[in-house]
Amino acid sequence: MITFLIAIALLIIGYFTYGAFVEKVFQPKEERITPAYSKGDGVDYLPMHKNRNLLIQLISIAGVGPIFGPIMGALYGPVAFLWIVFGAIFAGAVHDYLTGMISIRNGGAHLPELAGRFLGKAMKHIVNAFSILLLLLVGTVFVASPADLLFDLTNGVVPVIIFVVLIFIYFLLATILPINKIIGSVYPYLGAILLVSTIGVGGALVLQGAPIPEMSFENTHPAGAAIFPLLFLTISCGALSGFHATQSPIISRTTQKESQGRRIFYGAMIAEGIIAMIWAAAAMSLFDGPITLSELIDTIGTGGIVNEISTVLLGSVFGTIAVIGVILLPITSGDTAFRSARMIIADYIKVPQKKIINRMLIATPLFVTSIILTTVDFSMLWQYFNWANQSTAVIALWVGAMFLFINKRNYWIAIVPAWFMSMTVATYIANASIGFGLPMSVSLVFGAIFTIVITVLFFLFANKNRKNKIPTEDDVSNWDSNVA
Repeated sequence: MITFLIAIALLIIGYFTYGAFVEKVFQPKEERITPAYSKGDGVDYLPMHKNRNLLIQLISIAGVGPIFGPIMGALYGPVAFLWIVFGAIFAGAVHDYLTGMISIRNGGAHLPELAGRFLGKAMKHIVNAFSILLLLLVGTVFVASPADLLFDLTNGVVPVIIFVVLIFIYFLLATILPINKIIGSVYPYLGAILLVSTIGVGGALVLQGAPIPEMSFENTHPAGAAIFPLLFLTISCGALSGFHATQSPIISRTTQKESQGRRIFYGAMIAEGIIAMIWAAAAMSLFDGPITLSELIDTIGTGGIVNEISTVLLGSVFGTIAVIGVILLPITSGDTAFRSARMIIADYIKVPQKKIINRMLIATPLFVTSIILTTVDFSMLWQYFNWANQSTAVIALWVGAMFLFINKRNYWIAIVPAWFMSMTVATYIANASIGFGLPMSVSLVFGAIFTIVITVLFFLFANKNRKNKIPTEDDVSNWDSNVA
């Protein structure tokens, strides 16, 4: 229990200390006009209150990842707590903040546009294809998982296909309608439900004196899976997730002032870290007896474990409310995944999105593809999601490092987590069965060489960019300051 409480405290302290440091490094400008005003179109670009943006950002990035991932990560033991805490503070929140703020400085641009500007034109095309693939996987996976949870919640009375159809209809509406119609109106309330239900689970753990294990570096995974690199891909949302790099630009287009960035981007990631800590602790404490966590995952799955945790800790009524809060997570990340995909494609092919017909022309093929993907095995999709997700995080961190390097600021806040995740992802791809299937010893060498090569190329390109003084942000000198 002491380890759990210290971890929660560290996450909160991290927001006020390291978060303030990262903000100081970036140097937000209070007077600078944001894209919400300079490019306002009433659809994707429009100003919304900072608290509304915070809750939208939180509910968008917090899919099933900060719950299902930590439950699976709990198999490794309390070492998972370290990754959640330090990953969220020094990697995930930095990743989210830099992506959101650099997007604001570049007219609300999404990651492919930013990669093209800071890492070379070829990267724009590569990252564009990669981002669309990731978002399609997320959108599809986040149809299946809440449909299964709803099926369990109704005791199988309502067929899964009904929930799948209803979720797809909602996703389509949230993708094509102006952001303030559904997402901006409903999300803040859904975010409040998420926070209340999560606090309820965490509070019950403390009040009931749940036997949460104390800090230990012992690997307790029943299958003997290696902590490195697997833990750092198993727990992504809640520590560091590339999916967030596709979501932050959505809110960069609705942010009123740059000074709100730490609260919205850094703060939402810290909140997600707290959510991950609570569910990891609950899984470790409740399923370490005659029936182990591993056995339950094999029999009732992570969705069943969520139901079990909620019911045991909160009772049938409040437990059901908590489960509903969990069901909302993938639904409210799936819709913004499709929305983000629409926006990225629109930016890439330069099609204005003010007319609904233009939005439909882009959204329709996305949903047709996603429907086809629902016929693919869920577990296989999730394997590819983990790899694609953390690879996207690597790209976003290198983009952040390049922006800071060119502007002669402390780029180490981005480059250190970029090193770690480059090594992690490269090692995983080399070792995994869906990758090259190499022995772990060889994979570690491959990961190290890959990281060194990427670092050398980064500094060569960065020094060239700094020497040539490439623009790192849109010129707003001729904007009318009265617009805001």
